[in-house]
Amino acid sequence: DGELSLGAFVAFNAYLTQLIRPIMYIGWVIDRAQRALVSMQRINEILAVEPEIQDRALPPANPRPIAGHIAFRKLNFSYGKEQVLHQIDLEIPQGTTLGIIGRVGSGKTTLARLVPRLIQAEPGQLLIDGVPIEEWPLATLRDAIGYVPQNPFLFSNTLSANLTYGVDAAEEAQIHAVAEEAQLKKDIDQFDEGFDTLIGERGVTLSGGQKQRATLARALIRRPQILILDDALSAVDTHTEEAILDHLHALMQGRTTLIIAHRISTLRHADRIAVLEDGRIAELGTHAELVNSGGFYAELYQHQQLSAELETL
Repeated sequence: DGELSLGAFVAFNAYLTQLIRPIMYIGWVIDRAQRALVSMQRINEILAVEPEIQDRALPPANPRPIAGHIAFRKLNFSYGKEQVLHQIDLEIPQGTTLGIIGRVGSGKTTLARLVPRLIQAEPGQLLIDGVPIEEWPLATLRDAIGYVPQNPFLFSNTLSANLTYGVDAAEEAQIHAVAEEAQLKKDIDQFDEGFDTLIGERGVTLSGGQKQRATLARALIRRPQILILDDALSAVDTHTEEAILDHLHALMQGRTTLIIAHRISTLRHADRIAVLEDGRIAELGTHAELVNSGGFYAELYQHQQLSAELETL
């Protein structure tokens, strides 16, 4: 009859109000589902990518352990059409330390990244223990290498989880020991949560030096046969650097070490030092030999010595 009682009107509005919220939720769920679908497609695209560097079709069933002898045989390397390493002929005996220094862009990091096969050398130009690197199973090769990159990468997790990343089982004593070796223990002791401190995305709550030392501790906990430090101490002060190097000197006895640095104080105790210039080995020798040679290394040493003396004034 076209009439609506007050009670019916109130009931209608109440039902309508109750209905609006579920409809809004349905729209929100559909929107989120569409976004998730797009994200999932992107994730699937990444998961579907085949690694450029893979094991050979039939890796050895029981590969022998890596001792740590590294040899570059007239190695050349290019990024696309740009050649960055030229005729690198270099022998690093097992258990010795090689320092690498040079100007920015001289190929130091590229040389370091070739050893764990993060980038691929030409067949036969890089040998580990006399075996072409491409013949070593990736798992065997990388288990034997501790690599500390130029730019530390840490996960949004606890310090303890970051230090033990990639290690199946690590005892608390081991974690504390590597933190001490990396001169990080004193800093951790000042945190309210200690080793359980959440460090945020890429370690945002840590300083640059703390990030580098955490990444170093993560490499040391595996006790690698080959240790590669790619300018890994650039953000720490010289006093802390000396303490770290003292620990490393004892730790790496019998292990092969590659140290890339811009400060000569980091390299001076290496068995040999290679000076890279425009992708070539310009100088090679001990610290004393290079200082007396009068080349780039000697000039850099004098400059850094003068800078250190001025800072003390």
